[in-house]
Amino acid sequence: MARNSTNTTAATTIYATTTKEPESWIDSILNQIPLPRWAIYALAGLALFIILLFIICICCCCCKSKKNKKKKDKKIDMDKVPGNLTTHLVQPGAGNLQKGEKVEYRGRVQYSLEYNFQTEELTVGVKQAAALKAMDLGGTSDPYAIVYVTNDTRKKFETKVNRKTLNPVFNESFVFKVTQEEVPRTTAVVQIFDFNRFLKHDVIGEMVIPLGEVNLQHVIEDWKDLGPAGKTEHEHLGDICFSLRYVPSSGKLTIIILEAKNLKRMDSDGFSDPYVKVHLALNRKKWKRKKTAVKKSTLKPYFNESFTFDVSLEQMKNLDLIISVWDHDKVGKNEQIGKLFLGCRASGNALRHWSDMLAHPRRPIAQWHKLQEADEVDKVLELKRNLKPSLLRSLP
Repeated sequence: MARNSTNTTAATTIYATTTKEPESWIDSILNQIPLPRWAIYALAGLALFIILLFIICICCCCCKSKKNKKKKDKKIDMDKVPGNLTTHLVQPGAGNLQKGEKVEYRGRVQYSLEYNFQTEELTVGVKQAAALKAMDLGGTSDPYAIVYVTNDTRKKFETKVNRKTLNPVFNESFVFKVTQEEVPRTTAVVQIFDFNRFLKHDVIGEMVIPLGEVNLQHVIEDWKDLGPAGKTEHEHLGDICFSLRYVPSSGKLTIIILEAKNLKRMDSDGFSDPYVKVHLALNRKKWKRKKTAVKKSTLKPYFNESFTFDVSLEQMKNLDLIISVWDHDKVGKNEQIGKLFLGCRASGNALRHWSDMLAHPRRPIAQWHKLQEADEVDKVLELKRNLKPSLLRSLP
């Protein structure tokens, strides 16, 4: 019995030894470390925390460097700087550049301005130019200057041509008639061209001097950089004042042409012979018209003439009132100085005047308006041509 008991115990010990699960590779590594398990786990947690903190620091540094790079790029790329003030401080004269437009140096011009308050004459001198842009294949240009003032763009002067040079000397001056009233809204313009005998003359650059921004009490002589051509504002054509009155019950539309001022000079004596045409267009077709008397040799005519038209309330919805100022010429063709139109299709100041008239029936509403280029007004109006009956019959 004792032998059997011993055999049974030995067998149990062998079975327990053979059925014990093998150690995992993690346990085998941990068993080789001469530290308690809690210490090992604490050290592992601390290591993970340090690694995580290190990764967060790297990410923060990368984000900060990207932001600094973007700020640096914004300071250098002037096209992305919002507002004209910042651009002008960093790069003077670049405030009017369009987005994406590159700055191109075209040269500079030395000029002079002298205004005689007694004779109301402006003398514009073109002294010389320097470092002009080369327009020819040989690396030179054949420059000359065109000079004019915006109160009368028909009167332009040209200097002599300087051959094969980028630093021409002109020393020429030109006299323009500019009244004291016109000075604040007049600009002197100097354009430099490259002469070409067989092809169109190329514009090298343009210099503009608004007279309202300079002190004409003394002679001015200075240098100014050339800019791209075609940036000069539209010529001032003049202003006109008239009143509107509409009576819905009787269908009477009354227009009183009161006066005009600062009109463009159309005659060689520095004046014009203005008169005003009043047109009504219904459904974009010319309908009725009247005109004032001609005022001789003046840029500030006073008319005070009244015109009354029969227009129903239904017709007012599709009506265009066209006011145009003309210069009378005894010999040649009468020239148009400027025009404007009012009605439901108008905009800005003209639409406000028309709306005020409709909102206050039977009350005359007077207002000043700026004259516009006739071509621009005609494009907006898009009036249909009235075909004569004989022409209509000839059409298939």
